[in-house]
Amino acid sequence: MNADDTPRRGSTGRRASRRRAVEILYEAAQRAADPVTLLSERVGATGAEPIGDYTITLVEGVSAQREHIDEVLAEHAQGWSLTRMPPVDLAVLRLGVYELLWASDVPDPVAIDEAVGLARELSTEDSPRFVNGVLGRIGNIADRLRAVL
Repeated sequence: MNADDTPRRGSTGRRASRRRAVEILYEAAQRAADPVTLLSERVGATGAEPIGDYTITLVEGVSAQREHIDEVLAEHAQGWSLTRMPPVDLAVLRLGVYELLWASDVPDPVAIDEAVGLARELSTEDSPRFVNGVLGRIGNIADRLRAVL
């Protein structure tokens, strides 16, 4: 196997963790369940696919900051209320805002790019543009938002 065939562990691992976190956040919203409770059920489930540390960090972080995240989204999703957003897009946006504002080890462009990629994989044809627009507006003022949170 040459260097081109070698998977890049960091990006692949984090990408898969982000996707799993979005799936858990989405499922919790659909079931009107607490995401952290759902996550803990999955972590302890016999025979379940292992859940990575970064997935746990993301689900717990989004849950802990959800009120702030939703306030930021409501303010910057021009013309869209949270209840009007497709549920998958909302899960992706919540994760993206969390990474933008609270994950200091994730550069802002990476947080936006990863969220757009998740929207492309998991949602509608229009979702990547929508997610990019909302997170782009938030990313432009992320330093200011981080200072007040």
